[in-house]
Amino acid sequence: MPRILVIEDEEEIRSTVKHHLLKANYEVVEAEDGEKAIQKINEADNPLKIDAAVCDLRMPKINGLEAISYFRKEYPTLPLIVMTGFPDTQLAVSLLKQGVKDYLVKPVGKDALLAAVKKAVLERFQS
Repeated sequence: MPRILVIEDEEEIRSTVKHHLLKANYEVVEAEDGEKAIQKINEADNPLKIDAAVCDLRMPKINGLEAISYFRKEYPTLPLIVMTGFPDTQLAVSLLKQGVKDYLVKPVGKDALLAAVKKAVLERFQS
């Protein structure tokens, strides 16, 4: 069962994303900010047991951009999906060029979320 790391500071959104992923047969690891996400990915025996990450951008402590930068450097094969309430075309293009798999704008529909995660996980297993 693929394991997805959901990094989102708003509990209601994190809970909704988790619910959709669980119903679609994904295992979910939650983090409320980038700092917690980095701790969670590093506390596992094998950090790459995470098959994809869905990451908000605007969060306290370590924000999404800082977390994404860390994951790109330390875990370059980890597929990352950005989920943000603040659409920014220039930032989206920049992140996609850096290897982010998808850039979703909140509110994200269930189908769009699941399609992005499925695509990211499939790429992960094919690489």
